[in-house]
Amino acid sequence: MSSLVTEPELGTYCRQTAEAARAASYELASLDTEVKNRWLHQSADALVAHSDKIIAANQLDLAAAPEYGLTDAAIDRLRLDDQRIAAIAAGLREIAALPDPIGEVIDGFTRPGGLQILKRRVPLGVVFFIYESRPNVTADAAGICVKSGNAVILRGGKEAIHSSRAIVDQLSAVAVQSGIPKAAVQLVATTDRAAVGEFLTMSDLIDVTIPRGGEGLIRRVATEATMPVIKHFDGNCHVYVDTSADIDMAASIIENAKCQRMGVCNACESLLIHESVASTALPAIADRLRKYNIEMRADARAKEWLPDAVAATEEDWGTEYLGPTISIAVVDSISQAIEHINRYGSHHTDAIVTNDLQAADTFTTRVDSAAVMVNASTRFNDGGVFGLGAEIGISTDKFHARGPCGLRELTSYKYIVRGNGQIRE
Repeated sequence: MSSLVTEPELGTYCRQTAEAARAASYELASLDTEVKNRWLHQSADALVAHSDKIIAANQLDLAAAPEYGLTDAAIDRLRLDDQRIAAIAAGLREIAALPDPIGEVIDGFTRPGGLQILKRRVPLGVVFFIYESRPNVTADAAGICVKSGNAVILRGGKEAIHSSRAIVDQLSAVAVQSGIPKAAVQLVATTDRAAVGEFLTMSDLIDVTIPRGGEGLIRRVATEATMPVIKHFDGNCHVYVDTSADIDMAASIIENAKCQRMGVCNACESLLIHESVASTALPAIADRLRKYNIEMRADARAKEWLPDAVAATEEDWGTEYLGPTISIAVVDSISQAIEHINRYGSHHTDAIVTNDLQAADTFTTRVDSAAVMVNASTRFNDGGVFGLGAEIGISTDKFHARGPCGLRELTSYKYIVRGNGQIRE
């Protein structure tokens, strides 16, 4: 696949792709919701109808997986079958069912001189989306971008290139039939990493880049991009058990936050316990974690009640494990817990377990994270769970979007001013 585009053609190919996306974005901005929804439904039908072609392409990716050194878990995420393709199709239909944010009037008012001013939601324009080797993300991202009126340039992982190509082929074929510009969804035709660098220079054509993958990729994009980047570095999420916490509730929340699914960005990686409840809370929580063979890395005070824990290092406090390990510390106060989270956390998702309303208010006000939970698992920070529908990622930034990025997070706004001949004196 990488041989489809070679030097010195790479720069020309990338610019032509971005120019086509820019032209498509102007058409998309004015399309009726009905047209976009028709494309989503027909694309879903096409994916199911041509699942044999998609599965055949997926087999090529699976056959090449060993040479890329993919883990068993990564290979499983890569694998497609009829059931998984049906789920991808269902995701597109769910996007069609969501309210269209484009054209929404955010605010409106009339000035004393009679000028009528509207603040209306509009698409961002062109999205350059770089993501990991998960074929389902190809369809999800395309659906979210088109529904929100944006053209998208997809740069998926090389490990899923055949699967992604087969999916985009179906989406593009349907676009021609349903009134969507074909260049609204484009998959980068080369796996050459240099292509990413080319696109990142094109701030004149690309409005935003969204990288989703390892920290190295995201830091590279953040450094090289000449346009805004919506990014998510990691998910070092905390649960703090306050002095007034219900211990059974705390144990249940931490078991879910850490163990329900470990390799995701909203899983709990760090546990903080108030010293006043450590003697009862830590043994109860540890019993839950041991059922999943979780390695506990604890500070000296926590180890008093956790004899089988490993001594934590400074590095542990800032680590996103994405697996069966958790760091544990005992703190003297809620203020110390908040300071620890703001210092070592990733500003993703952090939770407090407490029965004290003032403590909950202090925690939610002072913890600087995209989502702050009170008496609930960190695993709830998800676009679908929040009722936002599909998401293109979870941002730990503060500009332009924060938290789950759904349809509205892929929009901006413009002011529309109507008058009847007014001039400024």
